[in-house]
Amino acid sequence: MGRPYQPSLLRLLHGAMALLMPLAWLSGLIVYSRYDGRWGRLIWQPDGNWIDIHGSIGALLWPLALLFSLYALSLGRARLNQPANATALGALALAVGSGKLMQEDWLRQGELQHLAYHLHLLAWLLIALALLWHLVGVLRRGGPALAMSMFQISVHRRDQPKHWPEQLYRWFRRSN
Repeated sequence: MGRPYQPSLLRLLHGAMALLMPLAWLSGLIVYSRYDGRWGRLIWQPDGNWIDIHGSIGALLWPLALLFSLYALSLGRARLNQPANATALGALALAVGSGKLMQEDWLRQGELQHLAYHLHLLAWLLIALALLWHLVGVLRRGGPALAMSMFQISVHRRDQPKHWPEQLYRWFRRSN
């Protein structure tokens, strides 16, 4: 069996998500610890305006999440047959959607009762669990070779960025 190959557009979008998601998750943990903390607080509280930092990361994340979701629902649809992948995508949608519904002053004012905030907390937990499930599933299905295929720099001849529109066009034409 040859080395696994992941499409370059998937690697690009997945890699960008893999950079931003931990930042959003960790900054959210700091915000939770500082302004809520009902179920525990961090021992060390770093200085900074973490609500704004978390919001800025979220502002970067949401258009990327939209592109990643569009990819997942089109060219990557077969990968959504893996429950861990579908759960991770759903948790991402819940996190971005509930985050867009929140107002940053709620937490500063101690308003912890809003539905959007509770959904955002649920998404935070689901993302952590889905990420673990996703990683275990990747390692179970393909081992380290499959996991490392997301980090390959090489690109097949027909998988260069100039071919992405054609790939999308073929998918849309085939699915109609």
